[in-house]
Amino acid sequence: MKDRGFRTVRSLSGFKGGVSLAALAALVGLMAGFTSHVLAQATTPPPVKTPRKVILRVEPEYPYILRNLHFEGLVRLEATVLPNGTVTKVECKGGNPMLAEYAGQAVMRWKYTPGPAQTLEEALFVFKPDK
Repeated sequence: MKDRGFRTVRSLSGFKGGVSLAALAALVGLMAGFTSHVLAQATTPPPVKTPRKVILRVEPEYPYILRNLHFEGLVRLEATVLPNGTVTKVECKGGNPMLAEYAGQAVMRWKYTPGPAQTLEEALFVFKPDK
């Protein structure tokens, strides 16, 4: 028979298999490279996000009709804030859509402290008729 370049490798348990030494060496090399890559990822902590301070806060309008009809609840918004502190976009992340509209109009007029880059900031509002 022709020699195909395979050599029989005998493990400690006595198992015989037709494994190429080159394939075995490549597998060990890949495992070593992958392990160091995974360990490097595990030791790098994620960046910590600290919220920016609001320096001008405008309270949302709570129309009499909504208050009188007892529309209430929590509204959660996400504001896109430029490095200079200006709000450019507000997205509703939860709550009554009618109340979120008024809260979003207010947050668009907020001013944040300047920062090094554009950030996403969370704003929460609680609408209660008895407030």
